[in-house]
Amino acid sequence: MKILIVGASGTLGQAVAAELEQRHEIIRAGSSSGDVQVDLRDAASVTAMYDVVGDLDAVVCAAGKVPFAPLAELGEAKYLEGLNDKLLGQVRLVQAGMHKLRDRGSFTLITGILTEQPILSGACASMANGAVEAYVRAAAIELPRGLRINVVSPNVLTEAMHAYGPYFRGFEPVSAARAALAFSRSVEGLQTGQVYKVW
Repeated sequence: MKILIVGASGTLGQAVAAELEQRHEIIRAGSSSGDVQVDLRDAASVTAMYDVVGDLDAVVCAAGKVPFAPLAELGEAKYLEGLNDKLLGQVRLVQAGMHKLRDRGSFTLITGILTEQPILSGACASMANGAVEAYVRAAAIELPRGLRINVVSPNVLTEAMHAYGPYFRGFEPVSAARAALAFSRSVEGLQTGQVYKVW
């Protein structure tokens, strides 16, 4: 398969690429690195990326940023920042990409454990994650030509505990390699509308 990985230079993206490139052709996309650059916050940038890479068998997203701040400090601008990146950025990938995927191709998006297990300062992340998962379930019943869509929801990554450890006291982290297996399951399997939890 020809697979586009958005966020391929990140910790999780590198692990997903390492897992899938053993069997498939990988095109790496990032905001400032990779085979092609893309800004998920800009619809024109997403469209331009697809024009460059051509037809695909799968699109994987391992990118998306949200602000972490106490609830009292999350003004509208911060909420919109998170929604425009992690939620709408992934929606843009699907909406613009469904015409670039070959028949029976797939999308695999990214959320996280905060959808169901909230933490202090994580309201925006929980909100964006929940919206992405709801979108995946809804999109799955409407995508044409046998296209599939799933989402991977990992726990905090072991490799990211140095940065996020204070937010995730008591959580048992998972390795990026273990989380990457769920992306393989989505891309190489047959299910659609699923949330693959790696907790």
